[in-house]
Amino acid sequence: MTTNPSRTPLTALLLLLCGSLGFAAAWVLAMRALDTHAAWLAPLAALDAVLMLRLGRARPGVANAALALAATAASILLANWGIAATEIGRSLGLLPWESALRLGPAYAWELIRLANGPAQLGWYALALVVAVFGGLSGRRPAPSVR
Repeated sequence: MTTNPSRTPLTALLLLLCGSLGFAAAWVLAMRALDTHAAWLAPLAALDAVLMLRLGRARPGVANAALALAATAASILLANWGIAATEIGRSLGLLPWESALRLGPAYAWELIRLANGPAQLGWYALALVVAVFGGLSGRRPAPSVR
């Protein structure tokens, strides 16, 4: 049975999902420990997405770059949502996951917009570039001697 080389293996997609969720959770924990927004973690989220795809044996290319880009954007969004929920929940006496479930999208967007300045947006842009280039590049097979 032959496999289609253009398809991304299910293992890579599952690893990518777990990696994005796990990295966003770690980012929120880092924010709590460091008492800062920690936007510098965004490029590391991109590297994590690329690594998860490679561990899942996804072939480098445009589809891989798009998946890495989407996973990085999801990690950034989930981390920012978690940070906003954690800060609001702290003042209301709620646990972060209780606050995250009660936080509406309009209020979350406003808090995220207010918390992210030009420096944070620069880190996010760098992360998206790292995700695209990391997804496009990969090991190429050695040239044949034939």
